[in-house]
Amino acid sequence: MNGNSTIGEAAIRAGCQCYFGYPITPQNELTAYMSYRMDQKKRIFIQPESELAAINMVFGAAVCGARAMTSSSSPGISLKQEGISYIAGCRLPAVIVNVMRGGPGLGNIAPSQADYFQATKGGGHGDYHMIVLAPSTVQEAFDLTMNSFDLADKYRVPVMVLADGMLGQMMEPVKLTPDSYKPKLIKKPWALTGAKGRKPQHIKSLYLKPGELEEFNWLLQDIYKKIYINESRSESLYCDDADLVIVAYGTTSRIARAAVKEQRKQNKKVGLFRPISLWPFPDKALRAKTKKAKNVLTIEMSTGQMVEDVKLSLGAKKKVSFYGRPGGSIPTEKEINQQILKYLKK
Repeated sequence: MNGNSTIGEAAIRAGCQCYFGYPITPQNELTAYMSYRMDQKKRIFIQPESELAAINMVFGAAVCGARAMTSSSSPGISLKQEGISYIAGCRLPAVIVNVMRGGPGLGNIAPSQADYFQATKGGGHGDYHMIVLAPSTVQEAFDLTMNSFDLADKYRVPVMVLADGMLGQMMEPVKLTPDSYKPKLIKKPWALTGAKGRKPQHIKSLYLKPGELEEFNWLLQDIYKKIYINESRSESLYCDDADLVIVAYGTTSRIARAAVKEQRKQNKKVGLFRPISLWPFPDKALRAKTKKAKNVLTIEMSTGQMVEDVKLSLGAKKKVSFYGRPGGSIPTEKEINQQILKYLKK
């Protein structure tokens, strides 16, 4: 399956009850897939009039306790930011998929990783976070999408699956959960399902009494601390004896992995560290895996965004360098090998 369709199938098997999405390249296959698969499952599919409408429909469905999802690509996600902030401010679970394209502005429809800041640093207004998961294979896109619904419900937060145009379009073998699989749906006593048999309740993000909003913000921070402790995820390859550790995520990590394996054949001590959760960023694991490294090289399809979190994680004592290709350009294995040789000499 291609990545976009795989994400859609994962959402369906995870129990997604409502999908709201507006078309944009390079994630259109996801919306198209959901348009008929949700109908087959007798669930709700709506192509609304805009991205703003889509995220607010997710808001409404989540308030009622439904597993709800939307998807888009970079400029479309920008339009959803206010709604995402409201969802976070109301402590609602939701899943948002961003299949990144080149920017800023309309940019182009080529793969990019330039939405890292937008995804991990909030994007909308206020002190909030989303859990951000970054798959590097089509199989992992399936697995992380399945998991994103559980995480959203567990912590009552929005969760973003952050892919890119290449991962969305590529086709790979995928092992799906069995058709008999039934997702474990938790009870949501906070949901607005009608007040018959119980006292009325409400969900809001407006706090006007003195100190009330500050108290709520600290509550959110306590939740984020739990997420940081429990949900930081990463993968490492050949890092334990590496003189140079490359840090890359998503599609870029696939290319970097090939370069690292090539260098290992040449007996060069190079390793790869791949963050899977971009928020929370796996800083402890990164520190542990770069203890022996003389240099750390961050590679991204951008002008440099994740590199800031790498530097914050490792501090001033560890040398961190950057190589990137922005605007929908993709670093090649040859380019990465050249960078590796450059930093091994230092």
